[in-house]
Amino acid sequence: MGNTKRHTLTAALPYTNGPIHIGHLAGVYVPADIYARYLRNKKEDVVFICGSDEHGVAISMKARKEGISPQEVIDRYHAMIDQSFQEFGISFDHYSRTSAQIHHQTASEFFTTLHKNNDFIEEFTEQLYDSEAQQFLADRFVTGTCPKCQYEEAYGDQCEQCGSSLNATELINPTSTLSGAVPTLKETKHWFLPLDRYQDFLKEWILEGHASDWKPNVYGQVKSWLDDGLKPRAVTRDLDWGIPVPVKGAEGKVLYVWFDAPIGYISATKEWARLKGVDWEPYWKDENTELIHFIGKDNIVFHCIIFPAILKAEGNYILPKNVPANEFLNLEGNKLSTSKNWAVWLHEYLNDFPGQQDALRYALTANAPENKDNDFTWKDFQARNNNELVAIYGNFINRVLVLTQKYYDGKVPTPNAFTDADLSVLAALKKAPKTIGDSLDRFRFREASQLMMNLARTGNKYLAEEEPWKLIKTAPERVQTIIYVAVQVAAGLSVLSEPFLPFSSKKLKNMVALPEACDWKQVGLKNELIPSQTQLGKSALLFSKIEDDTIQIQLDKLEATKLKNNEEALQVTPVKETVSFEDFTKLDLRVGTILSAEKVAKTKKLLALKVNIGSETRTIVSGIAEDYTPEEVVGKTVSVLVNLAPRTLRGVESQGIILMTENAEGKLVFVTPSEANSQPGFTIR
Repeated sequence: MGNTKRHTLTAALPYTNGPIHIGHLAGVYVPADIYARYLRNKKEDVVFICGSDEHGVAISMKARKEGISPQEVIDRYHAMIDQSFQEFGISFDHYSRTSAQIHHQTASEFFTTLHKNNDFIEEFTEQLYDSEAQQFLADRFVTGTCPKCQYEEAYGDQCEQCGSSLNATELINPTSTLSGAVPTLKETKHWFLPLDRYQDFLKEWILEGHASDWKPNVYGQVKSWLDDGLKPRAVTRDLDWGIPVPVKGAEGKVLYVWFDAPIGYISATKEWARLKGVDWEPYWKDENTELIHFIGKDNIVFHCIIFPAILKAEGNYILPKNVPANEFLNLEGNKLSTSKNWAVWLHEYLNDFPGQQDALRYALTANAPENKDNDFTWKDFQARNNNELVAIYGNFINRVLVLTQKYYDGKVPTPNAFTDADLSVLAALKKAPKTIGDSLDRFRFREASQLMMNLARTGNKYLAEEEPWKLIKTAPERVQTIIYVAVQVAAGLSVLSEPFLPFSSKKLKNMVALPEACDWKQVGLKNELIPSQTQLGKSALLFSKIEDDTIQIQLDKLEATKLKNNEEALQVTPVKETVSFEDFTKLDLRVGTILSAEKVAKTKKLLALKVNIGSETRTIVSGIAEDYTPEEVVGKTVSVLVNLAPRTLRGVESQGIILMTENAEGKLVFVTPSEANSQPGFTIR
């Protein structure tokens, strides 16, 4: 490939326990694909790698729930996910799977190498055990209260509320997801990676080496981990599904999925290289190769601390140059949820919006959760499509092609003298590759998509101001130049929009008869992309308007899902065990008034409230910050359990609890005392 730069791009391996939804696309796969297409467009050496993550507790849980084998689960969803990626133009060079023999072999070799080098600690530890199911409870086989943010549905490996990585034994009030039983502690042997050995190396590599070029959300999360001090982490699990631990004395144990899954990038590259007949090693072992991991924020720790530590221990591999993790995408104001069917599934989207993959790709890019969680709404999607793709980009292209056909039988006219307006537009076109490219090089995909759209705006504005349809009778020689310039802009757009709108770009390239050799660099260098007298192809609409009734169908579908979830929540919430009247009389419920409120630092959910309960003012920490701002709750009359034992939440002692319930939309609402007993301190009986 001459002097071209070599790039290894990885996209997070999706779990094969369900289909792909828009959150996956927005967070990982669309930005990764945009970047891969951009680099290829510049004729650089790229391998873009992904594959199905087919081990771990999530697969076993799905299989148990459906009464089938884990193999049946992964085969079904691997095919579905692979097809969705292809249909949305996610241009992986290779999409593999971790159940492949080459992956089992590669992951086992990694473990064996580290084991021989004494890079593991072997320890007997007490782990949660379900005596009813007769099984250790790894990761998602156990739920409980997060010790860091008090979220009551945290998993044994991670809290999805605050993003903290956990060990199952840290959970408060753990419960087995297999039987519902309260687990006990039982001794078992495991192999641990002593991350503390890599503390200094990681600190120097990341905190000193990448403070300026890594995204603040990534750098901040890694810094927090390093500041807290790294601890040994188990790389094996007591499970019957996964890659067997390749040492004696490890019967019934498998490699922890977060040890084996990132190694899947390497095994997939090996598989790709074998199929292509090329050497895989330069893509992972040559210091001149740039390794980039595209992930969501829940995978930051694994890709920035644990996997680099594994690669460092092995000793022969390059480390990532960047890990541009995105935040989460919400849907119509609520968190995406697979279990609650609160999602837009890709296979369903294609049924409802056939041929409109680019519309979704564009909307997700323009509203990407790059620095904070963002919200996808169907109205915004409709507006992006109708007001930008159709009214700006599509309108410009249609005007150019229709006028060329009408005035010159579809042939590009020969220009005459250029005016300042013409030269300004052509100059903007030549600058566009660098301007858009600079944003892509910094992983600012939202910004880059708008710069691309601005080029279409420039073309539209140019035609609107020059009005060739008015000049055609009085100054036909001027119109030749206008149409020639407009065709060059259309040709440039066909190249520069390819990373964002691959399906539309392909159609447009055919329409403007773009020469095969015209790539990203050529747009910035050449004065003429489409020569005069070139016969353009047949014109067709690139984008179609999305009507209100089509959007309403999607909103109605979500409303039906919300109602169903609310009904199920009411049905499945069991009555708690019976208590005696004497126990009930121990509860001291009082009327209170909230005097002040402020957010608890480094939490999303907690507010620290000052509550007047008549005899005194109490500090009460309440998990209502996602439903109420501090300003909204000041002055509220509330019901307070005042004789609850104090406990400390994120450094703040909470001296009671506010009574809450949920409304039909799932929002927390206060249980408000009647007007007769609304004075602070009144007892609620």
